[in-house]
Amino acid sequence: MTTKGNAFAGMAVALVTPLKNDAVDYERFREQIEFQIAAGTNCLCPVGTTGESPTLSHEEHERVIAFVCETVAGRIKVMPGTGSNSTAEALRLTRSAEKAGADAALQVAPYYNKPTQQGFYEHFKCLAEQTGLPQCIYNIPGRTGKNIEPDTIIRLAELENITMVKEATGSLDQASAILSNTNLTVLSGDDSLTLPLMAVGASGVISVVGNIVPRDMLALIAAFNSGNIAEAQAWHCKLFPLCRDMLGLSTNPIPIKAAMKMLGRDTGDLRLPMTPLTNTEEVSLRKTLANYGLL
Repeated sequence: MTTKGNAFAGMAVALVTPLKNDAVDYERFREQIEFQIAAGTNCLCPVGTTGESPTLSHEEHERVIAFVCETVAGRIKVMPGTGSNSTAEALRLTRSAEKAGADAALQVAPYYNKPTQQGFYEHFKCLAEQTGLPQCIYNIPGRTGKNIEPDTIIRLAELENITMVKEATGSLDQASAILSNTNLTVLSGDDSLTLPLMAVGASGVISVVGNIVPRDMLALIAAFNSGNIAEAQAWHCKLFPLCRDMLGLSTNPIPIKAAMKMLGRDTGDLRLPMTPLTNTEEVSLRKTLANYGLL
């Protein structure tokens, strides 16, 4: 069955935001974008959690989206994070992204203020009805403090512009409930759960490790889609220690930025309250990258 957001199936990469001297480093950003396009990545997701959106100013946020859209120039899809715990702010960011040429919008669940399920529904309904972009609901209760329940997402699926879910609850039951009751495109929000979620009907992943090994994650997805389950399982088993040991070291995007620096693709500083890895954590990360064959 073709799902509503099928054009975004495959691997999207949650891009880091390169920073230098506390400003966005657009020269390095262009290199990262071209790296992903050359790898065959299907979609880019700037200014999400991995892109340090909580510490970008509104002006920076909008400029990054415009820059990515301009640089990509239609070669692949662009789905920036435009969510907020303020519906009005999310609406403004989404309209700005639409004007810049984005293909869809990634909408994180309103965080901190913890809406009711009806509040979630009205929030996403407003964004879907008052902008023209396809909307991907990003459900990550570990960061937002509250789950968007499957029944709420099933209601939202009836709206034309609600087309995707970035599923980061860690629950196969939740994903299965959505997949069996809607025609939404489900994308994994956890790299290590890409294959398990695809096994129950998901269409791919919005990946963090794709910043450094995009071809490997693409190979896993291609193997599964071609029916070569053994090969997909082999890629899963190869990628799993990297996902677990790198991304589990510290809060995203701290480890992925450190890894990119070690691999000669330095994306610069972190903004407070994000802080660098400790020396002990750096040693551990270097070992993880070496075990994978990257160092």
